[in-house]
Amino acid sequence: MSIEPVAWVEQARQLLEQARSQGQAVDIQGHGSKAFYGNPLSRSAVPLSTLDYQGVVSYDPTELVVVVRAGTPIAALQSVLAENNQMLAFDPPQFSGPRGRGTVGGMVATGLSGPRRLQAGACRDFILGLTVLSADGQLLRYGGTVMKNVAGYDLSRLHAGALGSLGLILDVSLKVLPRPAATATIRLPAQEPQAILMANQSLAQPLPIVATAYLPQSAELLMELAGAQAAVASAQKRFADQHGAQSLAGPEAEAFWTSLRDQTHAVFRPPSDAHSLWRISVPTTSPVLSQQTCLSEWAFGQRWVWSALPAQVLFDEAARLGGHATAWRAAVSSSLPQTGVFARLAPVVQQIHLRLKEELDSQRLFNPGRLGPQL
Repeated sequence: MSIEPVAWVEQARQLLEQARSQGQAVDIQGHGSKAFYGNPLSRSAVPLSTLDYQGVVSYDPTELVVVVRAGTPIAALQSVLAENNQMLAFDPPQFSGPRGRGTVGGMVATGLSGPRRLQAGACRDFILGLTVLSADGQLLRYGGTVMKNVAGYDLSRLHAGALGSLGLILDVSLKVLPRPAATATIRLPAQEPQAILMANQSLAQPLPIVATAYLPQSAELLMELAGAQAAVASAQKRFADQHGAQSLAGPEAEAFWTSLRDQTHAVFRPPSDAHSLWRISVPTTSPVLSQQTCLSEWAFGQRWVWSALPAQVLFDEAARLGGHATAWRAAVSSSLPQTGVFARLAPVVQQIHLRLKEELDSQRLFNPGRLGPQL
């Protein structure tokens, strides 16, 4: 039986009040599709499911803005947008979870984006506003439904990637974009050093490249082109003439990019129970890693590594290259680093995180420890 949105918010407020009075924490849950991401909660918590709080609040296709409730499945929102030939340009992942393939609230809380982030930008770049239920039960409204300059903290975007640690996300205002008129995927044979150079040089040209992927197993660089029909056709011909690129058929290309976005591709299968999957974020021009990658995306700005080595080895290499590493997931949870899955923050940055947490959730009510120690 469905619950009216106002009644659901009141129930959530009462649950927060009860948890606060009893010294308990709250574990915000949706489909559970990204429950693997981040650190384990630092103390026991009562679950708070957002799945009864869903639906589109408002949608104006002419203004390219949609307001949607946090428990809404990403797939349901994408279907509504597709009816008007529009989309979420940052290509949010839809991982398989125990209750579904991802909600809008989880999408914002993790701040994750898919292959097209390379050209479109990240999830946080498309958040126009949020309505949040605070730790003391207040309704807080950040931002609105238009793009504008913000003085000081943009608190709505601050929630993107905070893993639910700053408040209960209720309503999300998002910028959407029209679907491209044409798309094509090309594949080019290349060893990794050559592919790094080729990807970066290609992105420096006025070409409609929206996504890249390098597969070391087959030594090939794939690029997705999207935009006007003439621009896509011209780029296809250019890559074919200059590099001998071949094109993937439409259905095959769509299945390929979806398998990367949702991590169902074979490269995401663990080699053994001893291996953890690491996400290495580095400058795109960084050289080949000392660890064998299974996939590189975003023009080599995001690289994936299965490794059984101590966590500090991965943290150190990423830092040496000017980036950072994250222990993404493990075939056996005990193989995740005991020090936490995220790279250690610089002291100044850590202090900013702690001050924000203190201001917005001083009792550590929301998802304590998920983002890191004391958070």
